[in-house]
Amino acid sequence: MAKHFVCLTFDHDNTSGAIARELTTPTMLSRGDFGIVAAAHHGWTHRVPASLGREAEERELIRGNEAIRKLTGRTARGYRSPAWDLSPYSIQLLLKHGFVYDSSLMGHDYLPYQARDRDIAKLEEPLVFGPDTALVEMPISWTLDDYPAFEYMRMANVIQPGLMNARLVAENWLADFTYMREHYGWGILTYTFHPHVIGRGHRMLMLAQLIRDLRAGGAQFITMDQAVAEYRLQYPQGRSERGR
Repeated sequence: MAKHFVCLTFDHDNTSGAIARELTTPTMLSRGDFGIVAAAHHGWTHRVPASLGREAEERELIRGNEAIRKLTGRTARGYRSPAWDLSPYSIQLLLKHGFVYDSSLMGHDYLPYQARDRDIAKLEEPLVFGPDTALVEMPISWTLDDYPAFEYMRMANVIQPGLMNARLVAENWLADFTYMREHYGWGILTYTFHPHVIGRGHRMLMLAQLIRDLRAGGAQFITMDQAVAEYRLQYPQGRSERGR
């Protein structure tokens, strides 16, 4: 039986993303001034793990988990890296601290897989894949993220234009689901949203219509935890990203 799942995920950056980039003027802070903490881990200070070193990255995991435990009674099962850039230590640390899944890698559009660890990538030498691990990877894509499409940012050395037409972006997002439905008998599509980005009125209208269109097209909406369970039912032995 065909099953096509959709996960609507929300990254609560709050003010941390601006502070991590030293954008601390009142206006910059106000853009992300939301006091919500998610049940999945998205970093403590929103600094990129690849920039921290192992000890600092582990401190970020621990402090974020402490906050989540205080609010929910348990530590996070899932992790999403700030800026989607894991470090060479990230997979090991996530496993050490009991995470079940990660959602920061881009190894497939629609099929989860077991995250690899310790790949060796050197210029002008063959890429050596590391071993698959117990960590389930729920893949993502910048094309399914609201931030690059909508958020206008003016910084010292770059301008992120954003501000795209919401209706046209929705057409792209819906088309990715349509492709999954037409080419895969089973799959999971993960969208990434940010409250201070998708939360503008005209974008909320777009999101509501997108949900209606997805449901009409046969999408089953599930949480990331449920998606991991469905993946394990579909692939009891796990799935290697190299096995596409």
